Amino acid sequence: MIACLLCTALLQALTSSAQPVTKIAGGDNHSLFLKSDGSLWAMGENQHGQLGDGTYNNTNLPEQIVASNVTVIAAGSENTLFLKSDGSLWAMGENQYGQLGNGTTSDTNLPEQIVASNVTAISGGRYFSLFLKSDGSLWAMGENQYGQLGNGTTSDTNLPEQIVDSNVTAIAAGWYHTLFLKSDGSLWAMGDNQFGELGDGSYNSTNRPEMIVASNVTTIAAGATHSLFLKSDGSLWTMGANGYGELGDGSTDNGNYQTNRPELIVSNIVTAIAAGDDHSLFLKSNGSLWGMGNGELGQLGNGATNGGNILSPQQIVASGITAMAGGGNHTLFLKNNGSLWAMGFDPYGQLGDGHYTPTYPYGTNQPEQIVAGTLGYNQVSVQLLNGGNVGLSYVGIAGTNYGLDLSFSLSPANWVPQLTNSAGAGGVLVFTNTPNKTTNNFWRIHSVP
Repeated sequence: MIACLLCTALLQALTSSAQPVTKIAGGDNHSLFLKSDGSLWAMGENQHGQLGDGTYNNTNLPEQIVASNVTVIAAGSENTLFLKSDGSLWAMGENQYGQLGNGTTSDTNLPEQIVASNVTAISGGRYFSLFLKSDGSLWAMGENQYGQLGNGTTSDTNLPEQIVDSNVTAIAAGWYHTLFLKSDGSLWAMGDNQFGELGDGSYNSTNRPEMIVASNVTTIAAGATHSLFLKSDGSLWTMGANGYGELGDGSTDNGNYQTNRPELIVSNIVTAIAAGDDHSLFLKSNGSLWGMGNGELGQLGNGATNGGNILSPQQIVASGITAMAGGGNHTLFLKNNGSLWAMGFDPYGQLGDGHYTPTYPYGTNQPEQIVAGTLGYNQVSVQLLNGGNVGLSYVGIAGTNYGLDLSFSLSPANWVPQLTNSAGAGGVLVFTNTPNKTTNNFWRIHSVP
């Protein structure tokens, strides 16, 4: 509730472009995000139609692809996967190896339904895709040269194939390897292992799922040739390639260092992880964002003028971060006000800042705000306007009716309805009213039938 002595009060919901961003995903050179209204947005390279806008043209500004009902997103190298609220799986982009799962090897530049229902999670690798169904089964399609599909062969498939029949709870796809978790907290892996990214103590690839850790694993992430996981005690572990310091253990050896066993990097309070091609990201419980690995193209956002690698975890942002995603050589993250930020490689417009940067330094080496934040639902902000007026900004939920009520006192409150409006498809909602400037005016906004 807000009291004012000003002559005009204007209340309006933020426009659709200011709906808070809720989820993010990064491909090699394209980026995806969801807004709170369920709309899917994309930017960056579109050579194979991975943006799903019906063209093959790159874009350096966020473009709305689907207006509503999208719940989960994932980016492969040059393809896109998403789920709708009915549990259906959709895909677009590169399909050379059948990674879209539509029974062909032809690219598509428009979203195409692959599975009609019951899909709960998705992940995109370099040329293959993974998804989970509501029964806990793991399915895969696409390239299988290194056994990354885990079906006991090295043959590609352009249709979804069931790999594990139950109890799978999380999935992560790297360039040529796969990680997944089971409901007992065990970590499993299959595929390419030439850098030790499977963490089984060898450098041998496998085309069958292999248990790596028996219990207490809660979260997984896969980079190009390295892997990350969290345990239930908040500890961060890594394995695989470390040519750029992406494992975060403080060492590298002219691009050749690697480890084939899980290695403890941070002992506690890590809450989330993400991986780019050669860089790693994590959040701590205080909302701080940390990174390590390849920073040559600005993807770690540490402001270095010539990039450079970070061999041990380095704090990038001190607080307020809720999610992050690693693209090929760029990084996206969200703040707790729903704003989207990006840094790193940007020749295809994947940062979404309105620029293409095809020459050195190729992008930005510091975090840049791409989509402005909002206050979130059920919160009001006040802005003083010219002439002594006041603007009240509110985030509405699309399709919901809202009422504006007025009271001249709170002891007791006598709320008098003023107006009722319905938020449009983008959440747009506008109220205009003239309060009495000689007394207190208390306003409230609430949903109404």
